[in-house]
Amino acid sequence: MSTLVIVESPTKARTIRNYLPSGYQVEASMGHIRDLPQSASEIPASVKGEDWAKIGVNVEADFEPLYVVPQDKKKVVKALKDALKDADELVLATDEDREGESISWHLLQVLKPKVPIKRMVFHEITEDAIQEAIANCRTIDEQLVRAQETRRILDRLVGYTLSPLLWKKIAWGLSAGRVQSVAVRVLVTRERQRRAFRQGSYWDLKATLAKDKTPFEARLTTLGGTRLASGSDFDEATGQIIAGRNVLLLNEAEARTLQERLHDKTWSVSNLEERTSTRKPYAPFTTSTLQQEANRKLRLSARDTMRVAQSLYEQGYITYMRTDSVNLSQQAIAAARTCVEQMYGKDYLSPEPRRYTTKSKGAQEAHEAIRPAGSSFRRPQETGLSGRDLQVYDLIWKRTVATQMAEARQTHITVQLRVEEAEFKATGKRIDFPGFFRAYVEGSDDPEAALEDREVILPVLRMGDTPECTELEAIGHETQPPARYTEASLVKTLESEGIGRPSTYATIIGTIIDRGYAQMVNNSLIPTFTAFAVTALLEKNFPDLVDTSFTARMEQTLDEISTGEAEWLPYLRQFYSGETGLENQVKQREDLIDPNDARAIELEGIAAKVRIGRYGAYLEAENGDGPVKATIPQDLTPSDLDPEQVEFLLRQKTEGPDKVGFHPETGEPIYMLIGPYGPYVQLGEESEANPKPKRASLPKGVNIQDVTLEMAVGLLALPRLLGVHPDTGAKIQANLGRFGPYVVHDQGKDGKDYRSLKGSDDVLTVTLERALELLAEPKSGRGRRGKAAATPLRELGAHPEDEDPINIYDGPYGPYVKHGKTNASLPEGETVESMTLEKALAALAAKGGSKSGRKSAKSSTAKSSKAAKSASGGAKSASTKSTKAAKSTASTSKSSGTRKSTKASSKKSSSNSSSKTTSNRKTTKPDESGMG
Repeated sequence: MSTLVIVESPTKARTIRNYLPSGYQVEASMGHIRDLPQSASEIPASVKGEDWAKIGVNVEADFEPLYVVPQDKKKVVKALKDALKDADELVLATDEDREGESISWHLLQVLKPKVPIKRMVFHEITEDAIQEAIANCRTIDEQLVRAQETRRILDRLVGYTLSPLLWKKIAWGLSAGRVQSVAVRVLVTRERQRRAFRQGSYWDLKATLAKDKTPFEARLTTLGGTRLASGSDFDEATGQIIAGRNVLLLNEAEARTLQERLHDKTWSVSNLEERTSTRKPYAPFTTSTLQQEANRKLRLSARDTMRVAQSLYEQGYITYMRTDSVNLSQQAIAAARTCVEQMYGKDYLSPEPRRYTTKSKGAQEAHEAIRPAGSSFRRPQETGLSGRDLQVYDLIWKRTVATQMAEARQTHITVQLRVEEAEFKATGKRIDFPGFFRAYVEGSDDPEAALEDREVILPVLRMGDTPECTELEAIGHETQPPARYTEASLVKTLESEGIGRPSTYATIIGTIIDRGYAQMVNNSLIPTFTAFAVTALLEKNFPDLVDTSFTARMEQTLDEISTGEAEWLPYLRQFYSGETGLENQVKQREDLIDPNDARAIELEGIAAKVRIGRYGAYLEAENGDGPVKATIPQDLTPSDLDPEQVEFLLRQKTEGPDKVGFHPETGEPIYMLIGPYGPYVQLGEESEANPKPKRASLPKGVNIQDVTLEMAVGLLALPRLLGVHPDTGAKIQANLGRFGPYVVHDQGKDGKDYRSLKGSDDVLTVTLERALELLAEPKSGRGRRGKAAATPLRELGAHPEDEDPINIYDGPYGPYVKHGKTNASLPEGETVESMTLEKALAALAAKGGSKSGRKSAKSSTAKSSKAAKSASGGAKSASTKSTKAAKSTASTSKSSGTRKSTKASSKKSSSNSSSKTTSNRKTTKPDESGMG
């Protein structure tokens, strides 16, 4: 008997194949094999004239979806149909979540099998799990499928109805989405709070005391019986003490006077208090908490975390990584307890097995938390993993093992000290028993080091003791605005509000960044002016769609559809076609929305108007000769735009740029200007005779007012020739690039060797000797162009012609494949996990730069197919033709179990908002954002 098993990805297929008998053939569907049409070319001719066909959902016929097999999936479907002809049984083994259920359902609809069908589910890929799954197959869960279909339709209706409205009223290429737009509003709301924030200042005293030669610190808390003001006592909107707070606000003069008066006085211990506490281990990881912790500890984006976790799951290292559950199976608890006893001893084992229960309503993705796979946990150093794979596995292993460890016991010590009418407080913390801290401390990579950091040791003190004050400082403080969201804190907020599904957060955040609604700066998500304009339009005209409570109720309804508690069709009718439905709302509001108002952004304290134009945000102000427009630099955020910057930008347009001085050799003037990408110096004026004057950007961290003539001359002279390499005789230069200052060793035919300058190095003064030191160091993980050059995301195999490796790397515009010196973007519709050696060869050949690129595409594809079959052990592999990049970049389908994300479009530079400026507009389709 022959059984055909279908999974989503080749990696998953290879792993499962190891645990199945010889009569089983495993093939990959490469994610979804059909979806709603992504472009006009995919719409069948029979319905092309219908208005609803543009949306892909027949809203007039009970919201019937128009499913099509994309061009790049037709060969996959043919390969699966051919494999099915020889099978006596079909087993659908897609992921155990709503989308996995949906993929299996679509496979049935397209393949139309005439053999018995089974649905096989598992949450880890181990021999025991696969054998158990084969023995306990079920049928497809129609309610889960219906819930996923409803979500897909709902996302399409929101995205394809609202996005065209944004194109007309604000700018072409913008997108709205059911979850995406709410997430953007969360970022914008925080940025508005930062802009409205008013700073307050206060002073206090910090004392360094010593008892028995052991130093400790204490802070002034009360003076004359009145509590000293702290940051929490200030009103963020005024910068003043909150009305009604009975606190004492010290200024600098008062603090320094008090400092002088108290320094030589006698200090005494007036009160002592010790309080014991215990800490329980954190629950094992869910999708959301894994993303948060990987972002905090490893600085991984949510998207990268899910890529790595997907790979670990498909290789059999961890359980399924899309889950809301914190439950651990009995097998997992036993494995974790064995690890604890073997590594830390019985004293560190919890007295009883510790179990966790899921609190979030509607948790349904999988039945267990994310943990190491199997009945015994492989220690991280035993896995053979490296790089990000090892880091993420290590994180999951530690978190899981810690769940079965004993509680940590701590003692908190508070000491009150009195000197004249002033009271100071010193606090200490002692770890009496580290318990689970020994294995895992949240937010720290090194539990051992973290234990030391968590302790604050005080000397032995008793009532009436008189420690010596060795130093007394007056310290000024300024209140800080609310912190911007990181990926971790945004994920936490979305989950706590019940918005979206944790499995979609990575794609949502990636889409927000890719579409230009937020910039990632120092791990913070900073909303752009475009995000402000879009959010304001939606808040004013469609408030429900960006309301967190409304969106959370939608998620709850989708959960109820999956359990049969709610009906999908009445809900869609009410949401879209009802009297107050989305369709009617858009029709009623469209003519009332003035594009000039929609493109304007109101910022308190800014006299000029801020508008969104074809090429980004710009300022507009009136003067005697008419309106003056000035481009706002892309790295200038709404909360950081102040009146001084506005004045400088407008003055640059009306009076011309500031003059730094004259070049000592040519006598030409050197100007200071600000463009879309920040400040730069320019040699001479732009004219017909000199259309491209020499320009140089300022290094990061250098302010305009700090630029001297000498610095400007040096920047304009870049690149600097430092000398020649003693071994090769090739020149070495210093220069300033997009990712900062660097040195480069130009080896001619052998290529160029780059090294970034370190913090203490100056591109204008770095020497040849220092450059040679840097070039002698091994390359870091991220190269000058921002690629993870030393650590590929995936290794696909060897090129059939030269045996050189073909790998996938992460670049500034998304993942790409690399062979030698040839790079090629992933074909549209492909993800890191769905790419195969065959597809990579086709993409490289289409690029035209590889050896195979000089031959015909047909010849290359034939060789690619042969190589791919070899790489997969002779198993059948569905090839996919390299497709041309469509104008539309929006995509919401999933490939190999990983939700796709839109690639960032390359932006062309512009120097101002005039007609000379080159467009950086992105072309895109409407969004459908449950998935982005």
